[in-house]
Amino acid sequence: MDGKESLPQIELVIEASIIITTQTPKPTKQRPLSSILTRFHAGFFRISFSLGAQALLWKILMEPTNDSNPLRRLLRLFPATAFLLLWSFALFTLVLLSLLYILRCFFHFHMVKQEFLHHVGVNYLFAPWISWLLLLQSAPFLSPKTGCYLVLWWVFVIPVVVLDVKIYGQWFTKGKRFLATVANPTSHLSVIGNLMGARAAAQMGWKETAVCMFSLGTAHYLVLFVTLYQRLSVNNLPAMLRPVFFLFFAAPSMASLAWNSISGTFDTPAKMLFFLSLFLFTALIFRPTLFKKSMKRFNVAWWAYSFPLTILALAATEYAQEVNGGIAHGLMLVFSAFSVLVTLTLIVFTVLNTNMLLHDNDPILYPPNNICTAP
Repeated sequence: MDGKESLPQIELVIEASIIITTQTPKPTKQRPLSSILTRFHAGFFRISFSLGAQALLWKILMEPTNDSNPLRRLLRLFPATAFLLLWSFALFTLVLLSLLYILRCFFHFHMVKQEFLHHVGVNYLFAPWISWLLLLQSAPFLSPKTGCYLVLWWVFVIPVVVLDVKIYGQWFTKGKRFLATVANPTSHLSVIGNLMGARAAAQMGWKETAVCMFSLGTAHYLVLFVTLYQRLSVNNLPAMLRPVFFLFFAAPSMASLAWNSISGTFDTPAKMLFFLSLFLFTALIFRPTLFKKSMKRFNVAWWAYSFPLTILALAATEYAQEVNGGIAHGLMLVFSAFSVLVTLTLIVFTVLNTNMLLHDNDPILYPPNNICTAP
């Protein structure tokens, strides 16, 4: 063949039976319940105390009074079943969240400990007890004069006092440098917990106990107010948590409600606290760019809008009942409608975005390097 020898051809035959394939094992997926518990934290109780505040607002609006406001007359036409359904829904939500957190404490106690040491997460440990106190005060079948009310009040207030000793003790013993480092808007929850307990105690007729808790809350509110005004920077909180700035006006609103229950009338101190909360609310809503980044993607921190608005609406309702004027009734109508609209919107967004509630990059669970934790 043109002077060239043909090279022998070798045919390589591989039998399929001797082929060994190595497959990399697929990572085992985490069980759904365990995955939920590792991403769940006390910040989810924002939902329960927002719903509890709505229940309390509707209870007060539907109570019979001498107020000539047409809104309250209209709401009194609603059947009692509507309020009972709202209260039951708030109770169901709180029980479900409480069960999840109990399971988290049992199976992932180390993560609960990390949350306790986190400068934001520790403040949300007040949230479940605030939620229970709200439901206690709005209960449709329980009078403040009954023994059951008293027992439940003690059950819900003792954890608040224990957390007070921990948090306020650190503020007192470690000085202003420590407080300036860990103080943030969620620290108002500790103040609100004391004021909520004071209001419930005043309704039972325990005026001295109510004044004690009120003084404890307001004293530390003044310290916190001055500290945050002097030292707070927007960069101290991740963008996701910026809705908690609304807690700035929730604390004075709650203080006006507590003092109203203690004194028996919405007098001058209560009005001063209410006007302060109005100013802080106005100062925040005229800075929408502060919340621009946090609104890009839904997360559970959005529920931080509902509770402060509802507490402000409650204070406006008590103010309108005392003043009985056109402007006061207008404030009550605007804030009540606004709080209901925001709460309904959040419920819809939460139902439609349940897969986005449990974030892998939640700043409470995984704080950035520049966010300190409380020692």
